[in-house]
Amino acid sequence: MIKELKNSYGHLFEDELLEDISRSGTIKEIPENFKLMEIGQYVRSMPLLLNGAIKILRDDNDGNELLLYFLEKGDTCAMTLSCCMGETKSEIRAIAETDAKLIMVPVEKMETWTAKYKSWRNFVFESYHNRLMELLDTVDSIAFLKMDERLLRYLKEKSQVNNSNIINSTHQEIAYDLHTSRVVVSRLLKTLENKGKIELHRNNITLINL
Repeated sequence: MIKELKNSYGHLFEDELLEDISRSGTIKEIPENFKLMEIGQYVRSMPLLLNGAIKILRDDNDGNELLLYFLEKGDTCAMTLSCCMGETKSEIRAIAETDAKLIMVPVEKMETWTAKYKSWRNFVFESYHNRLMELLDTVDSIAFLKMDERLLRYLKEKSQVNNSNIINSTHQEIAYDLHTSRVVVSRLLKTLENKGKIELHRNNITLINL
């Protein structure tokens, strides 16, 4: 475990903290599409992502999902951290975008490490800042970008977090993430294909020139 921790977080944390995380945390391996956290659930531990990618979603009043951001190796979810510290219910849903490996840190360690390790405090503050910037980016995207621009951005982000130019998502799944209809997504994807930017296949999309 310590080797994986150093690989993902060694540039952020001193050896003493890495050892503390290794002793206190529990390794969890989850498959693609596994629901790690649900809205309304109490959070008892905080995830540190060792590899893979997690997507963070939010529901509107009608129960429709909206993709907020992705978490990747070396990240944690500031919203989860906030729920841990405040002992409140989760306001987000977390689903594995790919197979992933995490180390789950008990909530009672949060306050101890914040007082003991400067590197942990910096990590927490930086995580809050990064997630806030991503949320503002999402709001700007919804408010100011046309749907075709949002779709292009979404495909690029999916490609990056999966480290592949092949997107294994259905048109309906993309529509859920972008909070739009499958018909709109299918039409825009067809337009991108006609422009030579993607290739559409039965169960996946290949990015060519985005």
